[in-house]
Amino acid sequence: MASQENKDRASTAAQLTSDIARLLRKFAGMTQEELGEQIGYTGSAISALETGAQPATEKMLDGLETAIGCGMGIFTAAKKYVRLDKYPTHFKDFARLEQQALTLCTYENFVVDGLFQTEEYARALIGGGYPPLPEAVVSELVEARMARKAVFDRDPTALIEMVLEESVLRRPFGSWDVMRGQLNHLAEYARRPNVTIQVLPMDRGLRGEHAGAEGPMKLVQTPEHRMLVYLEVEGTSNLISDPPEVTRRFHRYAKIRAQALGPDESLGLIERLAGEL
Repeated sequence: MASQENKDRASTAAQLTSDIARLLRKFAGMTQEELGEQIGYTGSAISALETGAQPATEKMLDGLETAIGCGMGIFTAAKKYVRLDKYPTHFKDFARLEQQALTLCTYENFVVDGLFQTEEYARALIGGGYPPLPEAVVSELVEARMARKAVFDRDPTALIEMVLEESVLRRPFGSWDVMRGQLNHLAEYARRPNVTIQVLPMDRGLRGEHAGAEGPMKLVQTPEHRMLVYLEVEGTSNLISDPPEVTRRFHRYAKIRAQALGPDESLGLIERLAGEL
């Protein structure tokens, strides 16, 4: 299964980029070894790129742009499309929406949302899953997840919110050092003017109400001001656009947010837990 998924990710944009790289290398009169030496790779790595055996990394695309891009910016432009190819099939449509969204709101009850993950935390999650994935695939998926962070600094600025169950902050992955780094990372993002992070206390259910019992979700406002809901479970996804269904989940998210600690109190809790590790 992992092998087939890897083949899927190596198709479309990645394959087109490979073909363009081969044509421009030949146009420049360079061998694979010469191009590889110029951008810091072996001739075998260039061959793997051109045959589609191994999609280009963003570092390699930067090198190709400098060496054979002819000032056109073609490999720089290819980055976002190659990046999409690296995501699991069920996530690709949402990945496009996420990068263009005016507003992103997330509720998570088991792990830190991927948009906020450190590289170490993401590697522990992806590499520790089942069935196990080859290390090359793990690295590829981690790289793609880290690339999603571009939305934080995008112009126009996106408004980004996340509500986390307190249990997420106390559930380590990888090691306690990895978890400490993840908590500190959350604290840094919580201080950004376009980001709000809130924590839903573990004892919330003792008050007789807990709006998050139906599980995690992501809410999106598109550039066209459409409101959508993204749900994901067991490697499958559901993008909801039906207005009544969207409204029902937006109302549930609003209740979850209201039941959570305020942003300042949440930041204080995150910092305190990081200091205890």
